Order: sequence, then C-alpha cells, then structure tokens
Amino acid sequence: MSKLSLHLNGMKQLRDAIDDFMGANRFAVAGASEDADKYGHKCFVALLNAGFTVFPLNPRSKSVLGHPTFATLAALPERVESLSIVTPPAVTEHVLEEAVAAGVQSVWIQPGAEPDNEAVIAKARAAGIEVISGGPCLLVELAIRRRSARK
Repeated sequence: MSKLSLHLNGMKQLRDAIDDFMGANRFAVAGASEDADKYGHKCFVALLNAGFTVFPLNPRSKSVLGHPTFATLAALPERVESLSIVTPPAVTEHVLEEAVAAGVQSVWIQPGAEPDNEAVIAKARAAGIEVISGGPCLLVELAIRRRSARK
C-alpha cells in the first residue's frame, strides 16, 4: 500500500481534503524563508499571489518579502485554518504538535517534510485536524487552479 493510501482512502477523499485546505480564510507556511530557491518560500509566494491571507512561520528569520515572520503558530496575530508545512521531518513533528494546540483545521505536509514518526500524524488526526501527507504538492495544486481559472 502506498504512503498516500495510508493517509487518505481514495482520490475522492484526497480531493475533498485539498478543497477543505484551500477553502480557508487564513493560511500559514511553516518553513517560509527569504531564499527564493526553497520550497517554503515558493509556497508562501504562491499563496500570496493567489490572493490568500498567509503568514510566514520561521523562528530564524525576521521577514519574508517584507512580511514579518513568526516563530510559532501561537505567536500569530490571528488564528489560521490551514497550515502548509515545508520543514525538515524532525521539525514537522514539532509543528504538528503546535497545530493541535493552535486549533488548526487542515495541514498539508509538503513532499519531503513528512515526519519520520507517523504517530504525530495520527495524533493530529485524532485531534480533528485534516492532514494531507505523502502525496501531491501545494504548488502543483495552485498551478492547476490558476489554469482552470483562466479557461
């Protein structure tokens, strides 16, 4: 069984989870940085360019493209519904624990950021968080939505 099928049972559920994630009013990107080559930067910019309210999370940075960064979800000026995680796997585990405490509704763990300890995903799900993991990338989804909007 693929890693994705362990997390979501079928494409319909994956599509629903992505739609729920994208339907949020406020987003955060854990791992956002000023480095334009990093995927955290790319995810942050893509969400901004799509017109979303998005907060960069990075404890080692002061800002990303002039937007102040925040060290934790608890430090955000307002609650976010959806969280994209683009961090090393060990950091992802900690960010998932923060998401539970912060009441995040939907988390999308980007490819390569999946935690080594799958129990933290189960814990987040048990807390009611919809978790997308082991599958597609947010950047691909945003590109698909951009193309669909132009048709």
